[in-house]
Amino acid sequence: MPIINNKHEPHTEELVKRLEKLAKKFRREILIMTTKAGSGHPGGSLSAIDVITAIYFHQLRHDPSNPKWEDRDRFVLSKGHACPALYAVLSELGYFPKDEIHNLRRIGSILQGHPDMVKTPGVEMSTGSLGQGLSAAIGMALAAKLDRKDYRVYVMLGDGEINEGQVWEAAMVAAKYKLDNLIAILDRNRYQLDGYTEDFLPLEPLAEKWRSFGWHVMEMDGHNMKEILDTLDEAEKVRGKPVMIIAHTIKGKGVSFMENENKYHGKALTPEELEKALKELEDPEDDEPRG
Repeated sequence: MPIINNKHEPHTEELVKRLEKLAKKFRREILIMTTKAGSGHPGGSLSAIDVITAIYFHQLRHDPSNPKWEDRDRFVLSKGHACPALYAVLSELGYFPKDEIHNLRRIGSILQGHPDMVKTPGVEMSTGSLGQGLSAAIGMALAAKLDRKDYRVYVMLGDGEINEGQVWEAAMVAAKYKLDNLIAILDRNRYQLDGYTEDFLPLEPLAEKWRSFGWHVMEMDGHNMKEILDTLDEAEKVRGKPVMIIAHTIKGKGVSFMENENKYHGKALTPEELEKALKELEDPEDDEPRG
């Protein structure tokens, strides 16, 4: 597959529909792979998949045939437990054989329960110990500046994750070095492992906090593909500051009985639930097998 660099493609209705179709396909694959594994984190994977799809199929400059290409853009999934979303995308792009997604969490598999940069082609950083992905992304962005490279670094954080103090230390560093080649996206689905974020360690006023740390802050509907594309393009125009995009999302998005139901944070569907979910996610134009 040639180098992918579609960021200058106009945001036509055709493009939006194509990416929406892909995201829907990935939702099915997320649920299939986690159900087969009998474990995983489907809820937060479903909330993140629209943004990840837009990044990889439109925004990122990368080459699946050469994952270590020096001039590639980077994407770090700091909320590493949502790796089924990342694996679905990477497999579609050809970073590894498609059938590997059915080996999620198996002993010896290249697809572990959290991203592993040693085992999995296309994974930029081993993550899952929450709070550390932003620091790693800052290192990559700073390296680009020092090496006079023009690649960008994208990093996705979870909203529960930003309870971690290291995130805010990293935020200060990014502002100090004016890392305008760094774009962070916060998957703001308002739920973390224990429940509703505002019941445990309230995050609001969230946008104001990031602005006070010296970041340029934008907000978007993390499930509106046109808005995602427009916001990512605008973020790349910012100069002199790192960018934080707060993506307002729904945990379990796309499956009615999973939406805003936190029990699916780290629990796979039963075979019966999977069948019900896949019916909701059916695409009449897609003849691929469902499981």
